[in-house]
Amino acid sequence: MPYLELIATSTFGLEAVVAQEVKELGYRDVTVENGKVTFTGDWEALCRANLWLRVADRVRLKVGEFKALTFEELFEQTKALPWPELIPEDAEFPVEGKSIKSGLFSVPDCQAIVKKAVVESMKKKYKRQWFDEKGPLYKIEVALLKDTATLTIDASGAGLHKRGYREAASYAPLKETLAAALVKLAHWRPDMILVDPFCGSGTIPIEAALIGQNAAPGMNREFVSEGWPNIPRKVWRRARKETHEAANFEQPLEIIGTDIDHKVLKLARRNAFEAGVDQAIHFQQMPFSEFRSRKKYGKIICNPPYGERLGELQEAKKIYEEMGKAFKEFDTWSFYILTSYGDFEKLFGKKATKKRKLYNGNIKVDYYQYFGPKPQKKKEGTKQTAAENV
Repeated sequence: MPYLELIATSTFGLEAVVAQEVKELGYRDVTVENGKVTFTGDWEALCRANLWLRVADRVRLKVGEFKALTFEELFEQTKALPWPELIPEDAEFPVEGKSIKSGLFSVPDCQAIVKKAVVESMKKKYKRQWFDEKGPLYKIEVALLKDTATLTIDASGAGLHKRGYREAASYAPLKETLAAALVKLAHWRPDMILVDPFCGSGTIPIEAALIGQNAAPGMNREFVSEGWPNIPRKVWRRARKETHEAANFEQPLEIIGTDIDHKVLKLARRNAFEAGVDQAIHFQQMPFSEFRSRKKYGKIICNPPYGERLGELQEAKKIYEEMGKAFKEFDTWSFYILTSYGDFEKLFGKKATKKRKLYNGNIKVDYYQYFGPKPQKKKEGTKQTAAENV
């Protein structure tokens, strides 16, 4: 198989999580930059990355990178790249672009020049003047950052957050990729109880269940690169077979999602069913302040209301104060709370053990992490179930 340079794009703040996922897949030549993680592999690596990466936004095939201070440089260096080795004669190859802090700031002009350069390269190989572009899709991106042009081809199609289970969602749903990141950053294990007291349409509990049962997030969806003739069908079949063999749907889990809105809970149950994890999650309608548990140790991971809309901030502030009071009862648990409100700790009544800056869409948020005490080790001669020892 050919040597490929692949890019897993990422939301700012989550690059390290994506890099760890790439390494867990067995790829070691990993470079972390703002908004992306670059690694090397073959066609199988491209397939596996699409199927298994939970936190990345999408997977791109890197074609080339170079300095481009003029449109002529952009044209000539793009033309010199091996496009005909990657793009078949009948392919559809639109060009999209972006430019940040670069002299070539006109994105439409950059897109047009790259398109022309790719066509010229294709003409030379295929000995024709016109391409119908009615075949498989190879969407090219030209990304200019500080006068460096990176040319890639999108291998995912729809973003990787499109798992295929969430046809319906509540207002302002959390992206699946960010929900998975919150669970991974909390270092949750399948033998721990996990509670989301603001579960909405269920994204955090569902992503946790998929992680707990080692179910690949892309198992039940398709990717644009599945239509590429470059990748032998047996490679995709082998990669998909791996996802089925690795999943452990019998893994017992204790995941609870609560919300005061019965309508969003109905969506949550439907989404969990579509994801195949409905038996692993218990959804219940109740105010977060009424939640009780006999478990000594556990993890609460949640995305409470931010109060971003006019008139909602006071309600959100009241919720944060009530959370501080309600969570005191769980003094041996750990809490992980995502919010954009800068004075959250003051209202919650406790300074976070750790705080991480993230983005929820275009909203700057902080992930407040409150670490509880480590669970006590089981004494010899006593029996303790996995669910109790969290």
